[in-house]
Amino acid sequence: MNRFRDRREAGEQLAARLCPLYADVPGVIVLALPRGGVPVAFEVAKALRAPLDVFVVRKLGLPGYEELAMGAIATGGVQVLNAEVLSVSDISEATLRGVCEREERELRRREIAYRGHEGVPELSGKTVLLIDDGVATGASMKAAIEAVRRQRPQRLVVAVPTAPASSRDDLEALVDDLFVLTSPEPFHAVGQVYDQFEQTSDEEVTDLLARAAKSC
Repeated sequence: MNRFRDRREAGEQLAARLCPLYADVPGVIVLALPRGGVPVAFEVAKALRAPLDVFVVRKLGLPGYEELAMGAIATGGVQVLNAEVLSVSDISEATLRGVCEREERELRRREIAYRGHEGVPELSGKTVLLIDDGVATGASMKAAIEAVRRQRPQRLVVAVPTAPASSRDDLEALVDDLFVLTSPEPFHAVGQVYDQFEQTSDEEVTDLLARAAKSC
């Protein structure tokens, strides 16, 4: 099993895989899922000499078991629900609606905090690289994929340092290309492949975005 010292090292290793295909290619844009995906994507964008932006996605955590995703929402009003989790959780429509409304507020807050406005850059005809620090259930990434697809990119690529085999197989059918550096078995959590996995702060996100903008 590959291990990473931190998100920066994971980004460097991911960049090494992506550079032969996407370095200095016109129309490539790197979109990070904040917050943890931003330090990873920063290293990728720097190596590819491509612009970096964020694509905000919010997991819909099961009340009382927030790490378990009932689904996710993404920029553009996209909602993806996990039917399997919902079928065994006995969550009412009112409870689900309340979770969605709370996460929508946080999604809008983050868009404004990171970018200064809601929405995403123009993606039509672009090669979009969606990057996170890892995938567990895949709910957040699926929401991001659906939302990006609505903007008709020329090519959609997902690249993550780690994902379980089950999620990797699910995502592979949804994108034009998929890069996963390691799929440990058994898979417990994204953080199991990192030596350092502290939460990424809003300040770190905005700093990395500003640094990336200056280098473009």
